[in-house]
Amino acid sequence: EIRAALDAAGHPALLLVDTISSLGSIDYRHQEWGVDVTVAGSQKGLMLPPGLSFNAVSDKALAAYRSAGLPKSFWDWGPILAANERGFFPYTPATNLLYGLREALRLLNAEGLPQVFARHQRHAAATRAAVHGWGLQVLCADEREYSGALTAVMVPESHDADKVRAIILDRFNMSLGAGLGRLAGRIFRIGHLGDFNDLSLAGTLAGVQMGLSLAGVPIDVRGLNAALELLQTP
Repeated sequence: EIRAALDAAGHPALLLVDTISSLGSIDYRHQEWGVDVTVAGSQKGLMLPPGLSFNAVSDKALAAYRSAGLPKSFWDWGPILAANERGFFPYTPATNLLYGLREALRLLNAEGLPQVFARHQRHAAATRAAVHGWGLQVLCADEREYSGALTAVMVPESHDADKVRAIILDRFNMSLGAGLGRLAGRIFRIGHLGDFNDLSLAGTLAGVQMGLSLAGVPIDVRGLNAALELLQTP
């Protein structure tokens, strides 16, 4: 929709997309959707430690890169493009992570990308069922934009999401994502991406439910059952 709007307006802006969480988790098509720059990382859907970043770059973006007079560092694609033509990197590569990436891609292809994407959507739906069952809100207001990779949960204004996170980490050794910027203390994030299965999600949601109760957040404890019912559906 964004590409179509840019084209309809004849706007020269580049379309840049952050796929740090979505690559390998959600259907994404750089060329087909007319994206100019896609940025991704190794540490989410590709199931690796941090340390690798990937850029897919259109001809339009390369032309803008070559003509731009502003100082460039992260967006300076020249050295890597020149070295890649000879099969090399312009600096020492993270060799072990590249071997790990090869294995991660093998796993994704063995499962099949349609199945990978469907698994993520199913786990996301089960997580949202638990959140709504608890009587809490998902941060995303537009259902079309629900994420298959993570779910951000809003806590009541009288409670601190970071306190909930701290209790869950201390009691159950499970780390949840924090709210950033103006959402700090208002939300926590449940990740359900990468090497994840039904039992992993069930355990995660059980830990979240226990942590919410221990933090004194008023919830309906039948929320977990709502998720389990969905997960038991073939």
